[in-house]
Amino acid sequence: MFYPLANSTWGAEEHQALQDVIDSDRYTMGAKVRTYEEQFARHFGKKYAVMTSSGSTANLLGLSALFYHPDFDLQKGDEIIVPAVSWSTTYFPVSQLGLKLRFVDIDPQTLNIDLEKVIAAITPRTKAIFVVNLLGNPIEADKLRKICNDAKILLLEDNCESMGATYQGEKAGAFGLFGTFSSFFSHHICTMEGGMVITDDRKLYDNMLSLRAHGWVRDLPDDTHLAVDDDPFVKQFRFVLPGYNLRPIEMEGALGIPQLAKLDGFISERRENGVYFQSLFSDLDFLDIQSERGESSWFGFAMVLKGALKDQRSALVAAFKDAEIECRPIVTGNFLKNPVIEHLEHSVGSTMETADNVDVNGIFVGNHHHPIKPQVDRLLEVVQDTAKLF
Repeated sequence: MFYPLANSTWGAEEHQALQDVIDSDRYTMGAKVRTYEEQFARHFGKKYAVMTSSGSTANLLGLSALFYHPDFDLQKGDEIIVPAVSWSTTYFPVSQLGLKLRFVDIDPQTLNIDLEKVIAAITPRTKAIFVVNLLGNPIEADKLRKICNDAKILLLEDNCESMGATYQGEKAGAFGLFGTFSSFFSHHICTMEGGMVITDDRKLYDNMLSLRAHGWVRDLPDDTHLAVDDDPFVKQFRFVLPGYNLRPIEMEGALGIPQLAKLDGFISERRENGVYFQSLFSDLDFLDIQSERGESSWFGFAMVLKGALKDQRSALVAAFKDAEIECRPIVTGNFLKNPVIEHLEHSVGSTMETADNVDVNGIFVGNHHHPIKPQVDRLLEVVQDTAKLF
């Protein structure tokens, strides 16, 4: 593939990290995972970080820990506002906890949730907004915080696509009560599978430690708000929350340590590629690109077709295939169009003009942690040649 969606970020350091775990003969979650969590929390300016088996399970863990938090009183049927364009596992944990999804359209420029429509969508049952920083582009955190503060609702953050992005000097993922991250192969760093949740809230952190490993209290400190038996033998198998097994393996934690050390360099290269992409694609009359807010970490390059290319996505996909340019829809398009929506308790809090358009006319290509000017040049040629056909 001349221009793939993603490729490996590993080098000798990652191979050695894997070998060190093999040599230790400790494969289940252990000291390497704890070290990575501590380094991750420091890097993103938070007190606590909890590693999980994936970004998807990071969303499940953060939301579950919130649901059982003693200070927030979430009840089944309470609403969580979400953007209409995101990955499926932004939505599934909300529904699985008995909460109600409330969908809001995205902004046509940023492709993040439309903040004006958020204001109109808030109801007396709304308890939180689970915002998504889409494709590396951070939400306007100052405006969103004001909306949440005025409405007395919580700000939660799915940052699985936007590790390394910043807004007004603050790192994306650190805007709200908790933020989630993914380190899947195609994301900014790779630990095979893997996710992370960060927070400053101690009770949320203790809940996550329990829920991540079966709902037990093992390894929780004595001053936790969760019930702990004084008998150390009994404490090993005392269960206090309806937990899961969301633990990562030790290899994933070991890989995170060298990958995190390389993150700033990866983001710098991605941003340079983003500048080049914008210089070529910003003023075309047959497509729009994502408008950057703050400093995007440019997960990839989204295009929304218009003019001569409007409703011609299938032709462009075919042209990309011939040119060995890998592409995909913009995340899931309008998630409300998916048949699974019938199984999710939800309401629609706005009109969906942009999400509907992205669903039909959105297309996405990859970005990388190294220079890709020849690939972006070829991308432009193929787009231009296809537009001339219509």
